[in-house]
Amino acid sequence: MSTVDPTVPSVSEGYERTRPSGTVKLPALYASAGARAATSVAGGAASSASRKVLPALRNSPVGRVLPASLRSSGPEKVSGALELPRVAHVVDGLSADAEWHENFCRVVHASPRPMAPGAAEAAVFSGALHSLAFPVAMSVLTRKDFPLPVLGMVHLSNTVHHVTDVAVGERVTATAWTENLRSHRSGTMLDAVVTLTREDGTVAWAGRSTYLAKGVHTAIAGEQPRPEQDVAPERAPFEAPLPTGQWSLGAGTGRDYAAVSGDYNPIHLSDPSARALGMKGAIAHGMYTASRALALTGVPAEVPFTWSVEFATPVRLPATVAVAVDDDGRGAHWSTSRVQVWDPKRGRPHADLRVSAL
Repeated sequence: MSTVDPTVPSVSEGYERTRPSGTVKLPALYASAGARAATSVAGGAASSASRKVLPALRNSPVGRVLPASLRSSGPEKVSGALELPRVAHVVDGLSADAEWHENFCRVVHASPRPMAPGAAEAAVFSGALHSLAFPVAMSVLTRKDFPLPVLGMVHLSNTVHHVTDVAVGERVTATAWTENLRSHRSGTMLDAVVTLTREDGTVAWAGRSTYLAKGVHTAIAGEQPRPEQDVAPERAPFEAPLPTGQWSLGAGTGRDYAAVSGDYNPIHLSDPSARALGMKGAIAHGMYTASRALALTGVPAEVPFTWSVEFATPVRLPATVAVAVDDDGRGAHWSTSRVQVWDPKRGRPHADLRVSAL
């Protein structure tokens, strides 16, 4: 029997556990912001549309989560020391519906696997478990006392501990919180953490997402000022490996993933809605790329594993991307996998996913 990795996250002491009232769903602001932006650009250029839509967005509930650069017409400075709410949201009774899970796997090209070899009961794909838990994390990120603009945050990386499989239809409890608020040369970083536990309280799955609030520079409660030279190291130059395949991603890739994940952030839906929020055009969801890469690996059934992904340049849609899969063995001989995704024309990396047995 495998020993559970001690780095599986847990709620720190001093956090208040609370159960949000009502059903937790991804905020409607994603859909409303995207719809308004898309409607506004129907008769004009994106720049004109942005000038029309931004005043309305600033004065709506969406304004609170706009990037700092878009929340006012002039320069904005954040004053005071930032502090994350010491609260964990707990939602009971979550489960992956069979039809939803089938649709999710279809979109990310994952093959559902049994809970055990030969068993009729299917295990929920690890990328789908992230989408099951994501609304609970978003309920924390969109609290009134959350100090950073949600739509302005850049998704940098994810680390997941897939301790045991969760069966399709099995009820689990999600617990989500934020932690590790810290400075970065480009803004402010933090981690959003979610665990999925069974009825006996054991953790089946845990995910940590690291985000960057770009352009937000301010003091952080409890953090000492850093010297100017104390910055994160630069990435090593990317050297493209020998590709083992490629993906052809259509302009509707973001909408397809939004339909199964519930993540209707406008930057993924269309060029007009993305431009209204300061992007050059629509980009693929990071977790679409991660889930599709994970689906290519040779993780055997019943093997606990951990996977992590680092995101580099976004995938601008539509796109053709190169993929390289490197599995260290298959079946009982599997121990690690690595999947790299990059732009073959420009030689720029998009994502680097690594998987290993726990």
